[in-house]
Amino acid sequence: MPIISMFYGIIIRMFNLDNQKHHKPHIHAEYQGHDAVFSLEDAEVIEGNFPIKATRMVQAWIEIHKDELIADWKLAISGENIFKIRPLD
Repeated sequence: MPIISMFYGIIIRMFNLDNQKHHKPHIHAEYQGHDAVFSLEDAEVIEGNFPIKATRMVQAWIEIHKDELIADWKLAISGENIFKIRPLD
């Protein structure tokens, strides 16, 4: 699964052809042994467990980069290469 961004120890990934299980645009995040799936629509955790501070950072990052994430999602579900997105500064 390609890494699309990394910031403050958080790794953000997006799978190709990954629209079957969650049925909505999403990203996968990893942080210090925790894994969570975040919806791109509302930035909420739809699966997994994530520390609150890291959750808030991922949610802010999603809001800042929502257009880029949706563009990457469209590429990913078509099996095409996706682009890296700037980390949270």
